[in-house]
Parts: sequence; structure tokens; C-alpha cells
Amino acid sequence: MPRYRIHIEYDGGPFVGWQAQANGPSVQSALEDAIFRFCGEQVRVQGAGRTDAGVHAEGQVAHLDLRRARLPKTLRDAVNHHLGRLPVSVLTAEETGPDFHARFSATGRAYRYRILNRRAPPALDRGRVWHVGTPLDAGAMDKGAKRLLGRHDFSSFRSSECQAPSPLRTLDRLDVRREDEEVVLYAEARSFLHHQMRIIAGTLREVGIGKRTPDDISAALKAGARAAAGPTAPPYGLCLTHVHY
Repeated sequence: MPRYRIHIEYDGGPFVGWQAQANGPSVQSALEDAIFRFCGEQVRVQGAGRTDAGVHAEGQVAHLDLRRARLPKTLRDAVNHHLGRLPVSVLTAEETGPDFHARFSATGRAYRYRILNRRAPPALDRGRVWHVGTPLDAGAMDKGAKRLLGRHDFSSFRSSECQAPSPLRTLDRLDVRREDEEVVLYAEARSFLHHQMRIIAGTLREVGIGKRTPDDISAALKAGARAAAGPTAPPYGLCLTHVHY
């Protein structure tokens, strides 16, 4: 039974998230339905990252098994055809070995969070950025971000609904940069907790407007309680950019 690795991008706006759920359309279900319409096989598409509702991806990776071998380019083109007008696209497809697993073989994941920092709201990037009209001090935000690097108990920076058995995570990269009218967060880790990046973004925004200091970030981390950190930033500023193997 051949296994295929696919690279996917999608707009998370219309979906309840990556994972198939009963309460609405998911990216996973959209791909599985398109594959069924292509070849009549009911498959499970396993993704590298279970992005939340409204979160985008330009570097999602997944794998699937088919009973009958297909040319990778045929698989890519046929799935894209059957996806129709849904904002999901298979960028590449390749045959891979049976030991490859999109989720468990991954050694790291990279995310980007975009904040549009100007008075005027977005028009072209609506649904892609978090609009913050108050001026942000990106330098102070970056100093606060550096307090989170390394291995820590991130209980203050995970959702109360997080089902991960441990709050311990190692944050390998967290940079904050001003890029013209945007303040952009770049993060990399082997894995992330539920809402971790969005809570980090919401908390660092408070540093940017002067409501918190970098020292407050250290205190929030040490507190080990969700109430010690800032609000959860909206999902649409977040994008899964790359999965490392």
C-alpha cells in the first residue's frame, strides 16, 4: 500500500480547524472527500499540525495511504480539482516510505503571527492579520519574547481546554520584528500547546502598548496559571509556515 506525503496551504477562515469534527467543515475532511471523489478510496489524511479554527497554513504536511498506486502529480492535480472552490491547495505530492508519519516524524514546527499596526484597518489582508491601531514597541515585545525561550512549564500560556499531558515545552525561537506597518512574531518548537502561540501574541501585545514589561513576562511564566498571562489573540493572524523533518 503506497504512502504519499503532501504539502498543503489553506485559508483557515471557513473551517473549524484541521481536524475532522462534527460541528463543521474541516481541512482534513475536505481533503479526504476530494480523494474519495478522485479514486473512490476512503482514506485518513494525517496532518503534522492540528491547527485551530481560523488559523492558516502555508506549510502544512500530511500523509495518506492508497490501495492503488498513483503518480504523485496525478494525485496532486486530481485532489485540487475535486477541492473545487474551497481555499485549500495541495502544492506538492510525493511517494514516501511506510515509516514516514506526518505528525510523529516531525522534529519541529514553525509559526508566524502577523499584527497590522496602523490606524487604518486592513482591506486586502482582512482575515489574515490582527489589527492593532495603538502603536506597538516591537523592541520591547522582542525583549519580552526572549524571556520565553528554552524549556519551561507553559501553564500560563496554554488554553484551559488544552489536553496535553504535560505543560512542558521547549521554545527554540521567538522573534518579534517590525516589518513596515506590521509587527510579526516568528516561533519554532518541536510542538506547541493549545493556543500557546495566540496567548503569547496577546501577552506580548500588552508589552508593546506599555501595559506590561519584559519582567512581567518572566513573572507570568513563573506563575504557572493562565490568569497570569494576557488575552488570547485572534486566530486569523496565525499561520503554520513550516514543518521540519
